[in-house]
Amino acid sequence: LSLTETNAVRCPDATKAAAMECLIAEVKAQGDTIGGIITCVIQGCPVGLGQPAFGKLHAALGGAMLSINAVKGFEYGEGFAGVIARGSEQNDIFYHPHGHIATRTNHSGGIQGGISLGDVAPIVFDVALKPTPSISKTQETVDIAAHKNTTISIEGRHDPCVAPRAVPVVEAAAAIALYDLLLVSM
Repeated sequence: LSLTETNAVRCPDATKAAAMECLIAEVKAQGDTIGGIITCVIQGCPVGLGQPAFGKLHAALGGAMLSINAVKGFEYGEGFAGVIARGSEQNDIFYHPHGHIATRTNHSGGIQGGISLGDVAPIVFDVALKPTPSISKTQETVDIAAHKNTTISIEGRHDPCVAPRAVPVVEAAAAIALYDLLLVSM
């Protein structure tokens, strides 16, 4: 059972959730905002979902995630961190434990060749969200009508971090991308 919904920041680790809540409160008290990263894990996806050339699963998920407001990055599997590894280190080794196929690692994030690995490995990706630009701190800007520099300060209620609110949006966008590919495969 996921512990994601047991705290305000939707973090499954209680210790990290408490630290995140403190940081967000501190940033809010300063009149500022902070970004965040959402890790999405999809289990039970059918094997072979996606296409090897056009219509790759990771491209569909990336397109869906990058369509969400405030999202500035999408990375699946080990993404950028994997570029420093050798192929022999990065390859997910398949083996046959207890009557089913599995991988010893999941460097590829459950997607290889644009296609889902199904129950062999879960799909894992990260979505990076920027800090909200609506802050109560005074910022420099330009008064277009007066053709001069000025300052602005935004008042009202604004989220100091949109990442906790974006978790169900990421889940829904991922589900839509998967269902679209399921319909194509029928």
